[in-house]
Amino acid sequence: MWSSSNSPTAELAGRRALLRVLALSPVLALPVPAAASPLEGLSRWGSGDFRRFGFLIYSATLWAGSDPQRPPLALRLDYKRSISGAAIVDASVREMRRFVSDPQRLQAWGEQMRQVFPDVEPGDHILGVYRSGIAYFYQGERLLGEISAPGFAAAFFAIWLDSRSSAPELRVALLSRPAG
Repeated sequence: MWSSSNSPTAELAGRRALLRVLALSPVLALPVPAAASPLEGLSRWGSGDFRRFGFLIYSATLWAGSDPQRPPLALRLDYKRSISGAAIVDASVREMRRFVSDPQRLQAWGEQMRQVFPDVEPGDHILGVYRSGIAYFYQGERLLGEISAPGFAAAFFAIWLDSRSSAPELRVALLSRPAG
């Protein structure tokens, strides 16, 4: 109800007042900037598959500038299996232990990732973007969240790009520049 009165005139006056407020609102009057693509300024590098015990878990594709081991970077994982967000977080923390020895830091990062990573189904993908020390995570066009904790982005992307990766074949495939 627009007013305490049931009269059509009072309701119409209430609607007009609301429209005036909305029309004069400076926030609503500002143009909405076009969202930049998370891959803007990056070129496609390599891609490969991640398998565990012979089962295809996901396909990965790397985008980077001139150096695929330095930000800005983007890594897209196209999932081939159903995986809970909690399992993605647990696997990420386990892999990050190769590069970070502080258990409190890893625990804090795990809690932050739990706020970001959704459950995935076959056909879903998550895009991780590493820019200016911050990791941004997208599913489709939707920003899932960002983690700006110092050192997080470097340790997270090291899972795939560091020479100590648990998936050395995938690392080589990602760091290979496509022909052409």
